[in-house]
Amino acid sequence: MKLYYSPGACSLADHIALHEAGLSFERERIDLKAKRTETGADFTAINPKGYVPALTLDTGETLTENIAILDWIAHRNTTLKPAGELGHTHLLEALAFISTEIHKSFKPFFSDAGDAEKAKAAETILARMTYLADMMEGDYVVGADVSVADFYLFVMLLWAQKNKLEVPAKLSAFRDRLMSRPSVQIAMQHEGLV
Repeated sequence: MKLYYSPGACSLADHIALHEAGLSFERERIDLKAKRTETGADFTAINPKGYVPALTLDTGETLTENIAILDWIAHRNTTLKPAGELGHTHLLEALAFISTEIHKSFKPFFSDAGDAEKAKAAETILARMTYLADMMEGDYVVGADVSVADFYLFVMLLWAQKNKLEVPAKLSAFRDRLMSRPSVQIAMQHEGLV
């Protein structure tokens, strides 16, 4: 199995989750501008979308998109998804919210957007993160135990920190708590982020 990633990109969530799940995998860094792997291969031949994450399974099939990959990982190690009749559904609900309402809102910070557009995006991000913080009943996004959704939110919080965006204190504490997890530390070391 091989994870295709770019340091600090949203693929970091998958990188962390794979370690947390105890799965054996290789990793290959992608130059997103050149669309090349670190070994010189054309990344668009692996993922025609041209962006990370991509996870090539032992079967040769390649999964793309954070929600799909994180869901796949959670099915490999069920401690990474909430239990109960609606546990999986609530996990998908959280992953979709993080992807569509928070992740996509960072776009102005990764493009040549002006200050006004970035300020508006910052307001949206804060509102969405405040909603998540208010919905958290315990230490994690979906319930009392860590799930793959937590790793996706963690990356969004790193992006907020990098761009000096305000986030609720509860989420700053969450980010710091996750930073101490061995799976987070090893993934960030692999990507040269710590």
